[in-house]
Amino acid sequence: MLKKQLIMQKAVELFAEQGFEATSVQQITDRCGISKGAFYLSFKSKDELILALIDQFMTEIITDIDSIVKSNKSKDELLFDFFYINLSLFEKYSDYAKTFMQEQLHLIKEEFIEKMHYYNLLNEKTILELVERVYGDHVQDIKYDLVYCIKGFIRIYTELFFVSHTPPDFEKLSHSLVEKTNLLAKHTKLPFITAEYAPLLQSPKNNEISKEKIVEVINQNLEEVEQGIERESLILLRDQLNMPTLPRAIIKGLIRNIRQHPITKWTSYLLENYYD
Repeated sequence: MLKKQLIMQKAVELFAEQGFEATSVQQITDRCGISKGAFYLSFKSKDELILALIDQFMTEIITDIDSIVKSNKSKDELLFDFFYINLSLFEKYSDYAKTFMQEQLHLIKEEFIEKMHYYNLLNEKTILELVERVYGDHVQDIKYDLVYCIKGFIRIYTELFFVSHTPPDFEKLSHSLVEKTNLLAKHTKLPFITAEYAPLLQSPKNNEISKEKIVEVINQNLEEVEQGIERESLILLRDQLNMPTLPRAIIKGLIRNIRQHPITKWTSYLLENYYD
């Protein structure tokens, strides 16, 4: 395991045990068995580490959900799988999510706010794509309301897990949320959020993904992926960004090659959106 990944893994354990504020850099390095100097080679501060953990947490959620929405599943399967993967990812990161929600006031800084706004917009864009795929023109006038209702369902029910001592039945809940969403899509007649009002798809300018930024991300990936088809595909995709020569079908195949690797799946998401 790379040192940076080790630090992040052990930090999550400590944050879940005792919170952000109570955890020192010294405790993190002791848990990792490394020196403070080694920590500061990877992260400039504990706040930078926390922001990196947010990136890790949010990029996995967004890429996994986006993969579901872009899959060839039937419309009936699509909505269920969307809710199920959201709930499952929350359970996977539940300890960290609880700690973060309890102590997020510590992180109310401009960089943090911009970062969360960016991920929120990406999430809304994916949910909008889901709504359009599942319901089509039938919900044209209410689709933005549906996006916010779906977001609300997920937030409210995951908050319920905080006070529940019984393991949730994600399958039953997902079916229930599908039923509720279908009822809203079928019977809602009075839209509130219009295209002009909704901030959907309006990414902050400083977070727009440029070719140069994707190349930078690929170079970071290449430092961590030492061999295999993922590394070869990354090199070809970087070359393609710098000097386009490949047909679209080959590009899509190369992106598929990196989609499942934990280090490169965020890169695949960026590339898919860039080429779309």
